[in-house]
Amino acid sequence: MRDVQEAAHVKGVQLQILRAGNEDEIDAAFASLARVKADALLVGTDPFFLSVHEQLVSLVARHAVPAIYDGREFVEAGGLISYGTINTGTWRQVGIYVGRILAGAKPADLPVQQPTTFELVVNLRTAKALGLTIPPSILARADEVIE
Repeated sequence: MRDVQEAAHVKGVQLQILRAGNEDEIDAAFASLARVKADALLVGTDPFFLSVHEQLVSLVARHAVPAIYDGREFVEAGGLISYGTINTGTWRQVGIYVGRILAGAKPADLPVQQPTTFELVVNLRTAKALGLTIPPSILARADEVIE
């Protein structure tokens, strides 16, 4: 979050941080979003947000705010754009590590790994509903474009 705040400051962008850890707090965060008349929304990476992704996408659509997410599930549910790791690769690696640990490997001996594959997914139907034009350079880089 600190990096996002610093980047916003450098770009001269006013940043409001809204926090939510349960469904009631999501509703309160969106009420705040409406009060500050936000121009865009970045939904952070959190398993809770993934578990309520349909609720989030619905609220974002109701408030007609462009939003970016970390996973394709949001865009498949009607969100605008996502950029993040490909979860199946991460889950596969978790399974491999679990297998190695069950076979006797010590967790401390296993190397720390970071994702190396990311995907960009764009939903053009949502862009049109928001009155946005996605630049051709973004569309050319997208791994998937939902039309």
